[in-house]
Amino acid sequence: MAVAVPPGRASGWAWRPVARDALLARAFHSCTELRGQFYLVGGLLAGGAREPSSDTVVFDPARGQAVRLGAQGTPPRSHHDAAPVGGRWLCVVGGWDGSRRLATVTALDTERGVWEAWTATPGDCPPAGLSSHTCTRLSDQELRVAGREGGIRTQRRYGSIYTLRLDPNARTYCYKEEGCHTASRSGHCAALLQIPGPHPGHQLLLFGGCNLAESEVAGHWSHGKIKEEPPVAPHLMEQLARLVSSGQGSQKGPQGLRHHSCSVVGPFAVLFGGETLTRARDTICNDLYIYDTRKSPPLWFHFPCADRRLKRVGHRTCLWNDQLYLVGGFGEDGRTASPQVCILDLFI
Repeated sequence: MAVAVPPGRASGWAWRPVARDALLARAFHSCTELRGQFYLVGGLLAGGAREPSSDTVVFDPARGQAVRLGAQGTPPRSHHDAAPVGGRWLCVVGGWDGSRRLATVTALDTERGVWEAWTATPGDCPPAGLSSHTCTRLSDQELRVAGREGGIRTQRRYGSIYTLRLDPNARTYCYKEEGCHTASRSGHCAALLQIPGPHPGHQLLLFGGCNLAESEVAGHWSHGKIKEEPPVAPHLMEQLARLVSSGQGSQKGPQGLRHHSCSVVGPFAVLFGGETLTRARDTICNDLYIYDTRKSPPLWFHFPCADRRLKRVGHRTCLWNDQLYLVGGFGEDGRTASPQVCILDLFI
């Protein structure tokens, strides 16, 4: 276990390995918690691969065991995103299928163990094709999709924002493009965070995916509009609060970071790893960033790490049972996928 302790400080953090299985070795996959299980869908099994995986792996964090799900119709996907719906469906949105970028919705019915291709309704206005985008759950009927559309030759100079409405009973979906745009982002992350103060509500913030260090708002909802109850993680929240109290905050976030992970833990967004656009060599990172929204303006806290074994890109983090899990991703060489599952330990 590698421990990162800032010089001159008694606090630090580490990713502690808790499981290892070759089934988990992949990058640019999705990893979604549903009913206490982590569902890993697709991804790339090795650096340089063009054909994404078409398997689904279920990891049980309580037992530390992974199994391949024998569901029919598993779609080959990488650089996609996924969201749980209705405590039953795992909706995979967009991604690369080995030949083109998609904007379709394919859902795993976890009760029946079957993949279903949902149908677009007549009023659907889909994106040109999505990859390395974000898909944030607002409710069982609504997701917010953000990111750059199309390939390198067809992409726009800005990022579009879509509301994706779902009807799980009818197995249908419908995209609606919002009137606002963001910077052209790809490989960014999205965090749905509560707004403190006299005018509470929620904001959806986008971090990274371009050369900008600033975040952007991809959605704003007044108090009571978002009914989602975030996972409860009181111990981890307390540890994060103590960790940032040992650091020096800044209003400027990480610049040029992409394909990193992001998980919301109460008022904190926890970012890890990724690839930096600010240098030509040694681009894969192993830094921990914490975005603290408890005060206005919010502050960034940077906790670097000297251990090169912790470098990750195309990985995922999942919050479950008051612990943050790290799953998959390519290591320092950008080609070798990690088969490990780790838990974030904080030393205060």
